[in-house]
Amino acid sequence: MRSRKRHILIVEDDMDTSDMLCAYFEGQGYEVTTAAWGNDALQLCQEIVPDLIIQDIRLPDINGYEVVKQLRHSGRTQQVPVIFLTEMRDRADRIAGLKLGAVDYITKPFDMQELRLRVRNALRRASYESLVSPVTGLPGERVVLEKLEQFLTGTASPYKSMEGESMESIVDEEEMILEEIRKDREEPVPEISGMEPEVSGTEPEDEPLQVTKENPEGFFKGAEDIERAIIYSEILKRKYE
Repeated sequence: MRSRKRHILIVEDDMDTSDMLCAYFEGQGYEVTTAAWGNDALQLCQEIVPDLIIQDIRLPDINGYEVVKQLRHSGRTQQVPVIFLTEMRDRADRIAGLKLGAVDYITKPFDMQELRLRVRNALRRASYESLVSPVTGLPGERVVLEKLEQFLTGTASPYKSMEGESMESIVDEEEMILEEIRKDREEPVPEISGMEPEVSGTEPEDEPLQVTKENPEGFFKGAEDIERAIIYSEILKRKYE
């Protein structure tokens, strides 16, 4: 079953930067919502809590610090990871942002690939923290309730899959699997020059997008990820230098 898309809220009053970030992260497989005003961002967070917020500081109404401060005072949004993305480079500004609980602070101009990796890492950390109790380090309430529901509905019962099978047949099957593993370990692995090993578990957002004739949006939706990130980074570099 395909997991739901991660939801990113981009709070940025510069429309060129906002549109560029939106197009890029949508191309990476995320669901993206944008807001140009701080109060609009707060309202959106109360309606649908995002998985991560990319937050500018200088906004038309309230600044990004105040947005994050109000988010932290709400039980509904206090755990949402925030990455500040701003042209404010002073050390005092960085410290102020991190004191509010931001997971990262990036200054403009920025590298798009670096931002993508920081977003991915922040989401991974948030996912892990939501599964583990911060006090005991044991599985948290979310995991326990999910496993309990699976057990009660029968989808996770260890006995359900054994119905109609004798213990002898189960043991024989395990022996066959172990024997196959032993054979695999004994056989030498052929070396093929110029071939990279396959990596399993690649996240959807890391897969390059394919260029097709049916793609009318061309650059934003079909270009290779690395090339697109480099071009975006160059545009932002010229814009903020």
